[in-house]
Amino acid sequence: MSKVEEFEELRPLLFSIAYRILGSVGEAEDAVQETWLRFDGSSTRPTSTKALLSAAVTRISIDVLRSARVRREEYVGPWFPEPLLSDPYQDPARSVELADSVSMAALLLLERLSPLERAVFVLREVFAFGFDEVAAAVGRSEAACRQLLVRARRHMEAGRPRFEADRRERQELATRFFDALKDGDVGGLQDLLAADVQLVGDGGGKAPQLARAVMGVENVARLLASVFPRMARIGVTFEPHEVNGQPGAIFRDRDGKVLHTLALDVLDGHIQTIRSVINPDKLGHVGPVADAWAIDREVKQARRQPN
Repeated sequence: MSKVEEFEELRPLLFSIAYRILGSVGEAEDAVQETWLRFDGSSTRPTSTKALLSAAVTRISIDVLRSARVRREEYVGPWFPEPLLSDPYQDPARSVELADSVSMAALLLLERLSPLERAVFVLREVFAFGFDEVAAAVGRSEAACRQLLVRARRHMEAGRPRFEADRRERQELATRFFDALKDGDVGGLQDLLAADVQLVGDGGGKAPQLARAVMGVENVARLLASVFPRMARIGVTFEPHEVNGQPGAIFRDRDGKVLHTLALDVLDGHIQTIRSVINPDKLGHVGPVADAWAIDREVKQARRQPN
């Protein structure tokens, strides 16, 4: 194969590695592009192109993550990963690990790790790289990588999300949730939410967002049941769509532009956490982005008008 063909065959894997390390679609795409530039500029032919490119994208991602940490510390409000609508890399033998590792909950847990711990965990636990490959990718000895993995596992196990194994049951619950949301059915929503459910939004100071997380089944159900019917009155719609491997939806304005995404964590037959990403900087890869401030003003005006 040509260099281009080799690279394109591995592109899905490279993106999936970079996204799990960075939690950003845009930064992951940039890391993959930088990997290509380095590969294209090299005159040597590696023994394993996969090992070479995986190592390159990992090192680039680690460097980007180190600089991104400062920005995330200064971020306004809760920080969530950029929503991923579909993972380009598929491996039937590791489908469960791949799906769980890309969830919002898992990516937020990865934020607890150092960049090196995160890279080692992703390569070893998610993609099943050998320790020799991991060591080559992060520039550490195999013994050091084993220690990094031990520490990473300890952090991850402390709060690892446990989702419903049956995807069909999880999807059925999500369908009932969005039906109740559309109808503004408080009781229907309460039946589906966990007692300690949380509703959290990421606006980054660039879009309207909740002042703080809303907690508790009654508070969350009443807020959802009151807000969406008002949004629907001004033409806001939603389409159910998997978000980061979990049930979710994309909300759009009357012109079809993306307003925000919603992702649901499901456990023990109930929705545990609802995460909304409305920061426009994180939605451009989904499609043209709506003016969330204008929609917020319209919703408030609609609220003052009689039905």
